[in-house]
Amino acid sequence: MSEKSGNKGSLNISVRSFITSIAVIFVLMVIAYALSFTGNGIPFWKWILSPVLVLGAEGNGTLIAVLIFLLVIGGIFAMLDDSGLMRYMLSVISRRYSQTRYKLMAVVVLFFMAMGALIGSFEECVPLVPIVVALAVKLGWDRLTGLSMSMLAVGCGFASGVFNPFTVGVAQKLAGLPMFSGAWMRILSFALIYPLLLLFIRAHAKKVEAAGRRSADALEGNETGISGQSAEDPDSELSSSEKLAKGLRLFAIILGAGIVIVLCSAFLTFLQDYTMIIVALAFLAAGIASVKASGMPGRAMLKSFWRGLVSILPAVLMILMAASIKYTLTEAGVIDLLLGWAVGAASGMPRWCVVLFIYLIVLVMNFFIASGSAKAIMLIPLIVPIAQAFGISAQLCILAFAFGDGFSNVFYPTNAALLISLGLADVSYTRWFKWAWKFQLANLVLTCALLLFGLAINY
Repeated sequence: MSEKSGNKGSLNISVRSFITSIAVIFVLMVIAYALSFTGNGIPFWKWILSPVLVLGAEGNGTLIAVLIFLLVIGGIFAMLDDSGLMRYMLSVISRRYSQTRYKLMAVVVLFFMAMGALIGSFEECVPLVPIVVALAVKLGWDRLTGLSMSMLAVGCGFASGVFNPFTVGVAQKLAGLPMFSGAWMRILSFALIYPLLLLFIRAHAKKVEAAGRRSADALEGNETGISGQSAEDPDSELSSSEKLAKGLRLFAIILGAGIVIVLCSAFLTFLQDYTMIIVALAFLAAGIASVKASGMPGRAMLKSFWRGLVSILPAVLMILMAASIKYTLTEAGVIDLLLGWAVGAASGMPRWCVVLFIYLIVLVMNFFIASGSAKAIMLIPLIVPIAQAFGISAQLCILAFAFGDGFSNVFYPTNAALLISLGLADVSYTRWFKWAWKFQLANLVLTCALLLFGLAINY
């Protein structure tokens, strides 16, 4: 961890970002402990140790996988930075697209939204977030722009859930509906959310350009040119550039192959449980092969990887603390109490309120339970019967579930992927909150309107 992110050799979590995030999460942990006494309560020692105990809790294999995934990312990015490949890649892209950068923005946002909507990628996109953030800064925008082009976009795609196997797929199976049926409404949602998001990001990027804030957000070393040439390498500058170009090609080919395999999981369902592993392995292979091709010695590669891995450890602590909130409330039985209250509260509402109330239930539960499939298993058997009792179709209920599960993933401080991305981009949670709430509010209005439209046409 360092005072500034982007220091040579690692993806450091900045002190400022770390302290802010830890403070927010600790307050939430205290609130969760207080709420635990509305249920069974838990011993104080168990609450203190909850960030460790959560690793042994049932169903937390995904949490462990995310942590390992994150450590690999940290190590590989350190290697890419030390070898000069990161700066070379950014220089190549920025030179090629500097005159058409807003077209590039539209394509990048569409790509990330499609990754979330078509194959349910979310955590798997984290390795690409620092690249997009650095590219946004290189093109004259800021870190918030890069985060929005990547993490916010993938969250919006995930929520639209066109063919998302982890939310819509699991939920429809539990509700007894054909898998991915009713896709036209989710495609319409995607088609409306995309321009809303793009306009929001463009407006911010234009303000950044107008205000000339590039220097305040500039990543260290971005203007230093191509680096990574070894002191013991007698080759000329041209030769060094050729090595970096070869390394960049290898990186793009191997990582691209991994992404193609992940995309294939949309119709090769046996791959869906392994997408995070596939991305991690592809990123590891791409990093090692490209850095080696760029001329970095093996011993330097190992030192760089270790330094990057260590620099990412503060993010591991943040994720464990965030995960402990759900652990505390689950152990105390509070989540079950909340669900019971919600089911009872829906009984006296008009139909249009019920569908929006189901949306609200999922939004609240998503604060505590980030996993879409785990939430579906818990909620669908409860909310679908409520909906059907009021003449609301199971299909519309699934749409409300997808909306409630996805958008808040990129807003709640209890989501691991968001914490990782904010830390790597050196953006504090409070800064993200102050900026992102405007989009979240506009999107909430749009998605509520879509749900009411679906109710009106008996979707």
